[in-house]
Amino acid sequence: MTTTTREPEAPASEPAQPPKAVKRPGDIIFSGTALGSGLIILIVLAAVALFLIIQSLPAFKPDTSDNNILKGQPFLEWVWPLVFGTIWASAIALVIAMPIALGIALFISHYAPRKLAGVIGYMIDLLAAVPSVVFGLWGALTFAPILVPFYKWLNANLGWIPLFAVDEGTAPSGSGKTILTAGLVLAVMILPIITAICREIFLQTPKLHEEAALALGATRWEMIRMAVLPFARSGIVSAAMLGLGRALGETMAVAMVLAPSSLVTFQLLSTVNPSTIPATIALRFPEAHGDGTATLVAAGLILFVVTFAVNFVARWIVSRRAEFSGAN
Repeated sequence: MTTTTREPEAPASEPAQPPKAVKRPGDIIFSGTALGSGLIILIVLAAVALFLIIQSLPAFKPDTSDNNILKGQPFLEWVWPLVFGTIWASAIALVIAMPIALGIALFISHYAPRKLAGVIGYMIDLLAAVPSVVFGLWGALTFAPILVPFYKWLNANLGWIPLFAVDEGTAPSGSGKTILTAGLVLAVMILPIITAICREIFLQTPKLHEEAALALGATRWEMIRMAVLPFARSGIVSAAMLGLGRALGETMAVAMVLAPSSLVTFQLLSTVNPSTIPATIALRFPEAHGDGTATLVAAGLILFVVTFAVNFVARWIVSRRAEFSGAN
């Protein structure tokens, strides 16, 4: 009787490790350059913020009697109307430009023939290249006088609305240089940015979503409402925030169109209007000296913080775009 002996089983072999990628000199140079570029942006941003903080410290002194800008007025009391005017003018521009930009972007992406869409898109892109001083000249010399009869009509027929009312005993601006005119000029300036971004977002809508909506019997507008707009929602909001950031920092156009004064008012047609931070810095900087210069730098710091907050919100909205994308 023979017995068989079982040979011991060989130990299971460990899974093979994937080979390490060989870093070529070109890869090392590219990754280092990309990292360095990102660090340079952060360093420059931190340096700008540090410069603004250090240079603006004299503006916060308790005694501002020798400050030719504040003239004894506390800084926060002086800058508050400017912050209000900056946000108010930018909000007016955004409210006016946003529906027009959405309409143009939808027309280019889903309604216009291809050749016509190309021409309109090219014209919109060219509009973004026009210098702001040109918009300011156009607004002050041509656009504002044209709006004067319209402003008088608004005050006569809709004066019961606080926005279109003026102080008792006064009339709407006879020159047309009002906060509403500044908002309209800013709307024209931010229109190309919002339109271009919305157009690209609309064109990226998955074709399967659009074809599925049309196959279910939806009209073209229903397809846009059910498939295109939900997909582009975060992109639309991001485009609006980027346009708002451009409007917040605009200088020359507002300085040339607006007849500013230091007050807080929601009246759109009045002869006295709140000024903006960029326009005030541009107009007051030549006469500033000593602590007055520090005051304008401090106003720039406030504008820097507001603009940074707007762009931060825009980036946060963009990061949430995966909530509705072509992948799901």
